[in-house]
Amino acid sequence: MIEEFVKATLAEDIGRGDLYALVEESVDASAKIIAKSDGVVAGVKYINVLAQLEGFEIIWGKDDSQTFVQGDIIAILRGDSHTLLKIERTLLNMLLHASSIATLTRKYVNLIEPYGVKLLDTRKTRPQLRVFEKYATRCGGAVNHRMGLDDSLMIKDTHLKTIKDLQAYIQKARKQIPFTAKIEVEAETFEIAKYAMACGSEIVMCDNMHPEQIAEIVKYRDENFAHVLLEASGNISLDTIESYAKSGVDAISSGSMIHQANWIDLSMKMD
Repeated sequence: MIEEFVKATLAEDIGRGDLYALVEESVDASAKIIAKSDGVVAGVKYINVLAQLEGFEIIWGKDDSQTFVQGDIIAILRGDSHTLLKIERTLLNMLLHASSIATLTRKYVNLIEPYGVKLLDTRKTRPQLRVFEKYATRCGGAVNHRMGLDDSLMIKDTHLKTIKDLQAYIQKARKQIPFTAKIEVEAETFEIAKYAMACGSEIVMCDNMHPEQIAEIVKYRDENFAHVLLEASGNISLDTIESYAKSGVDAISSGSMIHQANWIDLSMKMD
């Protein structure tokens, strides 16, 4: 899957061929990837595949999940000039996109880690980039939520509109879905959360609630359904995530670490 993605990404940029290579002869060359801002590295696995496919050498100064500061040399590249110049934008785009997500993710993780709360990503990913973007959140320290609808059964508010008897539905689902797949129910109120626990939900998502409301649900869970996991979600930002972590939930999910990530600054300089 990684190889196919890298080939398609490179083909998108090359088109019918690099016109520069028609003019100049190729010579031995080297280049450096230099950090022009601080961040967290992500993309090494993909760029290593690019190096194998295109036959250039890359020596990493930083690995996936490691932090860097402005001025650090992220990697050194060696190969012929035609190849290095051909892959420059593809390499940087993958490294920038993934590292920018990892960098923002790490900021979220650092805020909630002291409370023992996991940070989860979501399915709010760019089309055809889900695997790549969720890989980037892992490099930043997050835990993947569902990769797709086949990972676990999440019953959201839209699903609940179509279900007349939630307990009966969950009992039937447990007989049909894989043994290892969990069942999660989205709850927008305390009453729905209690109902979901009573009906057999293994995870309850407290959606768009205030931390104080969630703390009450945590207390109820601890006293009545200690085995149920609680997840907080819904418009949670860097400014508010710590208050949600203090509520006692097991995990907090956020799509913003992907769709709100601003590109950091990295560049390739030829020696």
